[in-house]
Formats: sequence, structure tokens, C-alpha cells
Amino acid sequence: MKKLQTGDQSFVKRMNKSIVFNSIKDKGPLSRTQISKITGLNKATVSTMVSELIEESFANEIESGQSSGGRRPVMLYFNNHAGYSIGIDLGVNYVLGVLTDLNGTIMEEVSRSLTSNKYTDVKNTLIFIIGSLITKAPDSPYGVIGIGIGVPGNVDHNEKILFAPNLEWKQIDLKADIQNDFHIPVKIQNEANCGAHGEHLYGAGKNSSNLIYISIGIGIGAGIIIQNNLYTGTSGISGEMGHFTIEANGRKCPCGNQGCWELYASENALLQYANKQSVLKGNENITLEELITEAKMGNQKVLQILHTLGEYIGIGLTNVINTFNPEMVIIGNRISQFSNWISNPINHVFRERLSQYHYENTDIKFSVLEKYSSTLGAASIAISDFYLSRLEKVQQPFK
Repeated sequence: MKKLQTGDQSFVKRMNKSIVFNSIKDKGPLSRTQISKITGLNKATVSTMVSELIEESFANEIESGQSSGGRRPVMLYFNNHAGYSIGIDLGVNYVLGVLTDLNGTIMEEVSRSLTSNKYTDVKNTLIFIIGSLITKAPDSPYGVIGIGIGVPGNVDHNEKILFAPNLEWKQIDLKADIQNDFHIPVKIQNEANCGAHGEHLYGAGKNSSNLIYISIGIGIGAGIIIQNNLYTGTSGISGEMGHFTIEANGRKCPCGNQGCWELYASENALLQYANKQSVLKGNENITLEELITEAKMGNQKVLQILHTLGEYIGIGLTNVINTFNPEMVIIGNRISQFSNWISNPINHVFRERLSQYHYENTDIKFSVLEKYSSTLGAASIAISDFYLSRLEKVQQPFK
């Protein structure tokens, strides 16, 4: 029999440690014997891996298992407070940040409105929010382990922002700037990709392996999950569905195209419709919150523009469904607050434009995480990166 080389042995150990770690994290509390049965690893290997995980503060012990006559077994559970992660949703007119434990539970949140899209101003707001969340983090073995930031634009595989049209940014290395300020690992990803990841882990898409998350804010982006993996394309910039052309001779878009979907179906489009129709006399700066209040009161002008918005959302989603044939489409970001008023026109468009098969076999949902989809996804991406670095770059992806 061929003897294992040192490199092979190291790889096997990393894999075994990953398997034991994930068993405790996903299925604990478990005894060492239960872990051995679940994983197929022998008891000696399990015991060694568990000892390392306890020493590294990833697992703790409690004596609360059921006894079959002898000593009660020692149970192992994941220490979700070994460290904390920061997730940031960078919008066009706001920044929302959360502090989570290693299970994605939100511990603290800080938000600020943006009145300028100048890079220096936005960066200063980000630094303020991240600094505030760091000071709020409880004491823990690892402290704040990472910062994930979702941005409304094209992000390449090196995590550089190539183009954020609604912020008017090009070739921005936000990762380096934030990392230099805080000396904490930073992960940058498109905000819709973060939202898809968040909903897939914690929200409406937990039981779906193929889904499209549509983020409708000032612009429209999409995160694509295929066979439980985030699809980002050859250059990392897939999902720019807000720039589907739905009006051949439509309005000019900041991206350079004409008639883009987001010009007719986004938060920005809704506010433009509202101002054009003068739905609130004497108010030229209508907010989403005011529109929700008016919709609840039955304001017919508001209900009509929401109906129009829903139709345009439905038209774009028809293209998405025909292209990807997903198991589920999740509508998220701030426009999901209007689900009560846009659901019917969206479904009306589906009945008219989708084939029977697509209509009956695509589950349409609104985000259950609401405004937190992207922040939780971003925080989770930072957590996964932390696991990989701490557990010797195990080759198995962490959930």
C-alpha cells in the first residue's frame, strides 16, 4: 500500500476537521460518539479534531445528553460568540450596517442617509458606521473577524468596483481603503449577490437550490443561485438585469443604454412617477414612507402608480423567468415594502405573458429578511472567509 505523503496527511486532516466542525455547527449539540456515527470518522479522529476546535474556541462542552445507564455523555455545541462579523449594505442614498454573531444573528445595527455620492464622503460614512459597530461588539476570542460590504455596481473577482452607475463610480478599490483603516479582512461583493446569499442562508430561499434574488432599490440588480452556489459570471459581474432593455427607444440610462428595466420598475422610477403625478400636493420630495402611508389610506393616485410599477416589474421578471427557469424568484430591497400593492399587477402580467409551465412552476416570493438581506449576506461572506483562514484553508465551502 502506498504510504501517505506529508501533504496528503495534512489535506486529510483539514478535511476531517472541516467535517467535524460543520457537524457541530449545523447539527449540534452532539456527542463525540454521535459525530463519529454521522460522519463515519473513527472515534480517535473525532476526539482529536474536537480537542482542537475546543482549544480554538469554535466548540464548547456541556453535560446534558441523555444517559443509557452510565455517565451522561458530554455534548458539543458551536460557539457562535467566538467572534462577530460586520455586514454593510451600501445603497445609493443610504448605508445600513449590522453586527452579527457567527450564526448570522443581528446584535447591533447602524444606518445613515447619504446626501452625496462623492467617493470620499461615502467612504467617511462607511468608516463611521463600521467604527461604531466595532465599538459595540462584545468581548470574544476573535473579536470582529471580518467586514462584508455589498455595493450597487459591478465587482470583479479581485473585489474591485469596476462601475457603479448610480453612484457614478469607476475603478474604485474600496476594499483596500477600508482594510487599511481597520486592519480587518474586508470582502466586497455586489449587493444583489449579497442579498441572494442572505436569503438563501437565512430567508425565503432556505429550501431552494436554484433561485434568483431581484434587488429593487434606486436601481435593479440580481443575485443568481444555481445548485446552491452563487453564480457571478466569467468576470464576476453577472446579474445586471436592471439593464435589460424593455423599451427600445426609451429613456437614456446612466449605464449608457436606453430603455433599461430599472428606469421603469425601480424605487427611483416610483418616486419619479409620484412627483410627476403630484400625488401629494405641495410636496416635491416624496419619500417611500409617505407613499406607504398614502397607499394604506387608499390614495387612488398612489395606488395607480404602484399598479404601473408592478406591471413593469412583472415584465422584467418575465424575461428573467424565461431565461433561467428558476425554482424561485425573490423580490427584495426597499421596494418589497410595497408587496401588498404590487403583487396583483405582477401576477396579472405573468398570466398574460408567461407559459403555463413557467407560471405554475415558479415560486414568486418577497424577501422575508426585508432590508437585511444584503447586510446578512455580506456578513456571512466575511464569516466564511474567516472560517477558511482559521481552519487552514479547508477546501470544503462552509455554509
